Amino acid sequence: MCTFRMLKGASKMRLNRRGFLRLMLWAGLISYPSKSALAFIDYLAPEEKILSLYNPNTKENFDGVYWRNGSYIAEALEDINYLLRDTRTDAIKQIDKNLLDLIFSISIKLKPQKALHVICGYRTSRTNALLLKRNKKVAKNSYHIKGQAVDIRLPGLQTSELRRVAYELGQGGIGYYRRQRFVHIDVGPVRYWNG
Repeated sequence: MCTFRMLKGASKMRLNRRGFLRLMLWAGLISYPSKSALAFIDYLAPEEKILSLYNPNTKENFDGVYWRNGSYIAEALEDINYLLRDTRTDAIKQIDKNLLDLIFSISIKLKPQKALHVICGYRTSRTNALLLKRNKKVAKNSYHIKGQAVDIRLPGLQTSELRRVAYELGQGGIGYYRRQRFVHIDVGPVRYWNG
């Protein structure tokens, strides 16, 4: 946490890093009123967050608002959790909301005309162990088990371009699987690898 002294008086305001960056951004935007500045404010603080996801394994999709006016929509989250379930066992886990927001950020940057394809979402420990037996590169304690990872692709877009966009956001783990044509993203520590 950062502590700031106000210019007058000894009152203090405590901000985390994100709050500090927003404060600096607002200060800059106030000094530069324009249509582009106002558009950027809307980008930072949308009234709604929308996801368009498709699971090619089950042929199911989610296309809708999952967050509105500062609150997550419970019914939409249930639908997303179901879509991203472990399709081998049909087990469902609550998907980390930070992961959904990361996918949303990727979508904002890409402005896709099609849904993002989710190759793999949640995995049970049992499913992960089976995959690990087949491929030693599978992480033993995968973020998929925690509901904090997805493997995605966007038809018509080079996988390298999807990786670049995820990389520019500077959040979580990014695995690039060029031959399998997908990108792994998670909300764990920042790290990068090729599969």
